[in-house]
Parts: sequence; C-alpha cells; structure tokens
Amino acid sequence: MNAPASTAVQLEPRPLYGIGTVARLTGLKPDTLRVWERRYGLGASYKSASGRRQYTQSDLEHLQLIAALVIEGSRSGEEAASARNSLAWRFTARGTHVELAVPNSKPHVIFVGTELCNWLDGHQGCISGVSALLARQSLADVVQSLESPDREVALLVVDCPAVSMAQIQLLEQLSERLGSPNIMVTYRMANERWLSELTRKGATAIEFPMEPARLAYEMGRIAVENDTKQGEFDLGELVKPKARMYSDSELAAAAQLKRLVNCECPKHIVELVTMLNHFETYTTQCAVENWTDAAVHSTMYAYTNQARYLMEKALKGVLDERGMEYHSLLRELSS
Repeated sequence: MNAPASTAVQLEPRPLYGIGTVARLTGLKPDTLRVWERRYGLGASYKSASGRRQYTQSDLEHLQLIAALVIEGSRSGEEAASARNSLAWRFTARGTHVELAVPNSKPHVIFVGTELCNWLDGHQGCISGVSALLARQSLADVVQSLESPDREVALLVVDCPAVSMAQIQLLEQLSERLGSPNIMVTYRMANERWLSELTRKGATAIEFPMEPARLAYEMGRIAVENDTKQGEFDLGELVKPKARMYSDSELAAAAQLKRLVNCECPKHIVELVTMLNHFETYTTQCAVENWTDAAVHSTMYAYTNQARYLMEKALKGVLDERGMEYHSLLRELSS
C-alpha cells in the first residue's frame, strides 16, 4: 500500500500591507499602483481568507526599487519586466541620493508550528522588523515537504511542544536544507538533557508561550545584524562582535605619536576608540528590568562594537605608517 502523499507546506507571508500603506512607503499614489497592476502585473501577490488582496514584504521592496528608478528617469514599463535582484544591482550601481529612499531588505525568518503561528496572529508587532513566513504545520510535515526558499533565511523559529532527540534530528535536517540559519525553539516540555543538547547545537530554547518582548528582542537582534551586514555590502567581518585590537597601553603610545609627526589625527582617533571602549563596556553593565530594556541595550552594544572596530582599523592604518616610531614609544612607556 502506498504511503499517503505529504501535504504541501503553505507559507503565509507577514507582514501584509494594504494599498494605502504601500502608497505611503513607496511615494506612489494608489491610482498609480492600480495602473501598474493592470499594465505590468505589479500588484499584491497575496490574498487573504476573505479574498482581499494584500502586498507582501517582497512586493513592497520590489515596488520601492521601481519607484526609485522611475524618479531617476527610468520608464516604469522597462523596469517592471526586470527581476528584483537586477533592479537592486542597477540601483546600487548608480549610487545616487535616491538610494536613501529605499530601506534595506528585512531579514527572512521562517516560523514553524500551528500554535506558534496562531499566537503570532495576535502579536504581529513582534515581527514587524522582519520578513516572516508562517508554516502552520508540524515540524515533521515541514521537513518532509518544504522546499528551500529563494532567499537567505536569517532565523528559523520552530515550535516543539515536547522536545526529544527525534525532534532535534528533524530540526537539524530542516536547518541544513535552509542553509544553517540561526535557530530558536519554543517548547512546553523538555528535560535538561534535551535543552543542553539544543544549546550545544547553537539553538536558543524558550518556553512557550513566551513574553512578546522576548520575541521582539530576538527579532531586533536579527534586524541589527542584517542592517550592519547590508550597510557594508555583506562584509561578514561586521556581523559578529569583535575583540579589542589595542590594549590601554598601546592606545596611550599611539596618542603620543604627535611628538614625531605634525598631526593631531592619531590623538583624536585614540580618543574616539577609548570613548567607544568605555561605552561598549557600559552598555553591558546597565541594569535592565525587562526584555524591552535588553533589546535597546543589545542594539546599542552591537552598533558601538562595530563603530569601535572600524575606528581601530583606521588607527591601524596610522600605526602601520609609523610603525617604528610607534613601537619605540610603546617600549618607552612600558619601561
């Protein structure tokens, strides 16, 4: 007897936008959007249960790119036939001021589990900063029939009511298929052994139902990593926190380079790096009363860490140029 065919995974996009919101976010009039839909097929790609057409995050980003290129002088009909990746490449290549009108693409997050997705229906504000896809099916069903999406997945959130080794193995299969994104698991029952195994595999485990602020914190962290990544043209070195490049004594030596070169730049860069060092430490020591406070401080830490690292790279350029003088000062201060 043949096994029953697996049920195809239905991925529901979130957030969804009405035409008024899309008009505001693109700078286009609703009438223009309707004309583009009739002429070029650039309409809303999602239909609600009631039959109402709604724009997905991908729809919005596509329209934002076309609108910006039209402002630059392109013809809407020509751009409408282009794929989103092609539009993004041409737009970035121009390097004009209009680029500021198009925000970065939101990170892609997949949520798996009926109860989890139903809970999200009442807490959509928690996921407003990401481009989410909701699968209202069990982990086993999703592993069996989900195809790899056409975009990089930043985070996989899976509901496992009872965590077991079998569930962890299914989670690993799905993660591998999606390109090994960050993983979060929500659960009701789990012993210390399985929670430790999830931690060992790099997953975050949270008891369900979670505090909405906790989920908002995790989504905010993913968004910060995504913004940092896109702001530097996907340079991976800006994603993970960076250790300090210079100790206090090395910074003190660098600050005294003015004795040998008629320039205040080394001193000013050292002052900036020192200040960022102090603030970076300060953000990790502030008292927080809830996950909302934690999210704010996590964001401050992430940006401060990256700013400090970039200024250290600028300082390295100065010190490499004056290597002999710098090491001489360093030995002098150490003696």
